[in-house]
Amino acid sequence: MSSSTFPRMTIDIDLLAYNVQKISRLCHENGIELVGVTKLSVGNSQIARVIRQNGADKLGDSRLKNIAKFSQEGIAGPYQLVRIPMLSELPMAIKYVDEFLVSMPQVIYEIDKIAREVQRNVEVIYMVDVGDLREGVWFEHAVEEIYEVYKNLTFVNLKGIGTNVGCYGGVLPTKENINTLLSIKKELERLLGYELAVSGGSTVTLKMLEEGKLPKGVTQFRIGEGIFLGTDATGDRDIPYLSQDTVILEAEIVEVDQKPSVPVGKIGKDAFGRTPHFENKGMRKRIILAIGEQDVKPDGLKPIEEGLEILHASSDHLIVDTTKSEKTFRVGDIVKFRMSYGCALRAFTSPHVEKVIVNG
Repeated sequence: MSSSTFPRMTIDIDLLAYNVQKISRLCHENGIELVGVTKLSVGNSQIARVIRQNGADKLGDSRLKNIAKFSQEGIAGPYQLVRIPMLSELPMAIKYVDEFLVSMPQVIYEIDKIAREVQRNVEVIYMVDVGDLREGVWFEHAVEEIYEVYKNLTFVNLKGIGTNVGCYGGVLPTKENINTLLSIKKELERLLGYELAVSGGSTVTLKMLEEGKLPKGVTQFRIGEGIFLGTDATGDRDIPYLSQDTVILEAEIVEVDQKPSVPVGKIGKDAFGRTPHFENKGMRKRIILAIGEQDVKPDGLKPIEEGLEILHASSDHLIVDTTKSEKTFRVGDIVKFRMSYGCALRAFTSPHVEKVIVNG
């Protein structure tokens, strides 16, 4: 009997380093700075250090507490706060953050004020919404707003502009929306009199870079999913030159049985307010794993063992159909999964999923 605690997630530090090296080489060969986004690991310092040491030029995180922790533990920056900041966190953020992504004049002016008071040089990247409808000034009036803000800055450096696609509206990066950003850069450079950086890429933008289709002028990528999982959720692909085995979830079987494929009785809603639908396939072999919605996003689990089909999950139980598998399962056996980004995010965040660093 294994003495390990389950469910657990193994993070292969060697494969993590491999993914960072591959991505950083691709970026650097094209003159692009790589921000290694660590937010998935929920402040794991060992992971952050490996990302920084294997080719990331900066570390990016959405949570200020994680950046402060990395800094206090001596992990090399610079640090980028990849979520637009809250006003309430700016006094602390100025101490640790080197580069802010910003979208509101009020926030930039407050950063400028605090940075001047404490005499700390920080840089800002003004986010532009090119169509995904998340953060940023709308592209049609970006030049006017950004130039007006620039004229009122007294201390901080407006380093450049940036954009985000794929995370809210599912908008894919294209030559058209990247060129929209680059045309704003060109007009601003004419007004400001200096060259601007362009933070215009994330994991989903790697494909354009691979295929030589990324317009010239993008100078920074912010990459997290590709480093951790070797996948591109928005582009719906496994990235062929990266490992998809860096992060593996393991869960323990607590029941093995054979049951009908359709419940007996009147169907209402499940514990999450969903109305489940069932297909009558007769009697099926099934296992129940001690993991559920509180730990993972079940529809993002990808069984490594062939012939397994995830049926449904409650808060704490995952039901899997094993009828097509050639393996005989027993109570106490461990089943392994790869995960989607959304699933991994929940697993990393859950205190009930043990995190185990392997290799290295």
